[in-house]
Amino acid sequence: MIDDVIAKAGVLVEALPYIQKFRNSIMLVKFGGSAMEDPELVRSAMCDVVMLEAIGVKPVIVHGGGKAISAELKKLGIPVKFVFGLRYTCDQTIKVVDDVLHNVVNKNLVELGEICGGRLVGISGKQVLRAKRTMAKDPTTGELQDIGFVGEVEGVNAAPIMNSIERGMIPVVTPLGIGKDGTIYNINADVAASKIAQGLHARKLVFMSDVPGILADKDDPKSVIPTIVTSDIQKLIADGVLSGGMLPKIASCVEALESGINKVHMIDGRVLHSLLLEIFTDTGIGTQIVSPASAM
Repeated sequence: MIDDVIAKAGVLVEALPYIQKFRNSIMLVKFGGSAMEDPELVRSAMCDVVMLEAIGVKPVIVHGGGKAISAELKKLGIPVKFVFGLRYTCDQTIKVVDDVLHNVVNKNLVELGEICGGRLVGISGKQVLRAKRTMAKDPTTGELQDIGFVGEVEGVNAAPIMNSIERGMIPVVTPLGIGKDGTIYNINADVAASKIAQGLHARKLVFMSDVPGILADKDDPKSVIPTIVTSDIQKLIADGVLSGGMLPKIASCVEALESGINKVHMIDGRVLHSLLLEIFTDTGIGTQIVSPASAM
């Protein structure tokens, strides 16, 4: 019994320098993937975020919601269509996306965080992200294809998020943007997270999804690469280690690092307390992506 207590104390001691290092720093956490489908995992992750705020970190959450959106579209009989990995968003679909992200996914995350004792506030990406319509590019021919009300981010209004942080709240942001004419756009959640992290001058950007990290061998989940330096990324792409859907995520990571964010982490949200394990232990649990200067 006493050994268990001592072990717990050891964990706290190991975490101490990291707690001191990140106190008062903004840390943006992006929730996505199938990790959002397990209620216990989501509850645990939200409690971890609340703990971050309790020890002096300033967490901000940006979330996806693809599975919940697809389920609602199916229920309503609206076809689900993807073009080169991007959801085709017609006028009916954008209304469903808007409704589900705000009134189902965002609301649930806020409520779970409050159950853990936190003070959270839902913030619409429409207040934060200025966007314009974008097109999908065929990776083979380069041909552009229409994908409806899908946007690319033109600017970030960080004020609503910063105001919430200053009031001691944990902001939970939906990945939607709005055009100059008031048109609502669906924004890729990874891109939204990266852009918002840049707008907030966050110290860290953490992607929580359903992969262990970046794998040296895609068929071996134990082949996680602990650290990737941005100068090595082109070689990893040439070697096929980075490919497919990982490429836009990596591009967002590089852009975030170039904007001044200290580190980007990719961790497995299916592992209980993966967020705390990656940030507050010596060994970590996923992949951290750093600039050459940070790696020295």
